[in-house]
Amino acid sequence: MTNTRIRERLEKLNPNWLSLFTMLMAFSTYTFMYAFRKPYTAATFADAPGFLGLGFKEILVISQVAGYALSKFIGIKVVSEMDSGRRARILLLLIGVAELALLGFALVPPPYSFVFLFLNGLPLGMIWGLTFSYVEGRKQTEVIGLGLCASFIFGSGFVKDVGKLLMESGVSEYWMPFTTGLVFSLPIIFVVYMLNQVPPPSLEDEAARTKRVPMSGIERKAFFRKFAVGLVLLIVAYTALSAYRDFRDNFLADIWGELSGSDYNFSQTETPASIIVLLCLMLLVLVKDNFKALMYNHVAIFLGFVMAGLSTWAFQQEMISAYLWILMTGIATYVAYIPFNTILFDRMIATTREASNVGFLIYLADAFGYLGSVSVLLYKDFGARDLSWVEFFTQSSYALAWVGGIGTLLAMGYFARKLKAEKT
Repeated sequence: MTNTRIRERLEKLNPNWLSLFTMLMAFSTYTFMYAFRKPYTAATFADAPGFLGLGFKEILVISQVAGYALSKFIGIKVVSEMDSGRRARILLLLIGVAELALLGFALVPPPYSFVFLFLNGLPLGMIWGLTFSYVEGRKQTEVIGLGLCASFIFGSGFVKDVGKLLMESGVSEYWMPFTTGLVFSLPIIFVVYMLNQVPPPSLEDEAARTKRVPMSGIERKAFFRKFAVGLVLLIVAYTALSAYRDFRDNFLADIWGELSGSDYNFSQTETPASIIVLLCLMLLVLVKDNFKALMYNHVAIFLGFVMAGLSTWAFQQEMISAYLWILMTGIATYVAYIPFNTILFDRMIATTREASNVGFLIYLADAFGYLGSVSVLLYKDFGARDLSWVEFFTQSSYALAWVGGIGTLLAMGYFARKLKAEKT
């Protein structure tokens, strides 16, 4: 899928323009991916029968997240070993499988159609690692990565709004996810093709950020053993964060319905949150020293955890409105979540100078993160069924602040001591 003429023209671009092009194509790829993953959450499925004592939508969310979690464990091997020549074809193949699963969801009557949401999540969990592999290991990875991560916030809300428009136009709740995927099929093929034309990191990039290479199983085990304590602490913090972020994203309409009794426009909080988060994290681009940048990433993540707890307390004290609370929890979530998925591990590799890739570290964290998401969903449905959406979200915010905050501080101390000792 490589076009020699296009790649030659891109190689001649000014580095800043090349970074902008890479960011736009990566951002578009992951934004369009959400069209195959998230539109169904904009529907209520109020008329669908439940199963095992759960509502149909709850079953769908658990099924898809379970598939997504399994995909992350598979991705530890697949993504970390992927060579650049196959990634675009594999990426589009995974998208195609996810769309076929949505067709099955439309054709099979509920509640048994939940199986197809599991099959939908199974391939989609590897899209992020394949997309970010085009971005990592560059001098401007932060800039490109932050732009890409805006898709976390913008893309989810955007495709849900598209799904709502389709339903308002007469498309049923069951056909809406598949139809939304069809709308974005040609656009995602185009942007993946263009993303695949991006030249690999230059020699200057490799000197600044370490050359990124596929990792064998032996190499993955050696890397983990060397930094096991710090990685385990970060994974614990990230598991809490991932479960919180996924719950908020999947049930934001339900939370907002309890708070205001009105319909929720997903872009009214998620878009401003994405802009604020990107502006804050963009400051990390100014830090050239890899070790300092690694420490500042830990600080940003810690502040995000604290903000989730403080904003929840302020809302309970009636110091801020419901809208501001939802906005602030969105900012808090993504101030912590985005570094985990991009710049934290990229800077870690650049600091340690280990022959590795970000895909391995992200998928190691993500695998347990989504396992935590499934666990939280099951706990909400079977262990805390009497709690309202708002009550459960409130308790989750406090739990995130404590678990995530303490884990991040301990990890920061570990890496500071270990890396300074190795440098000495």
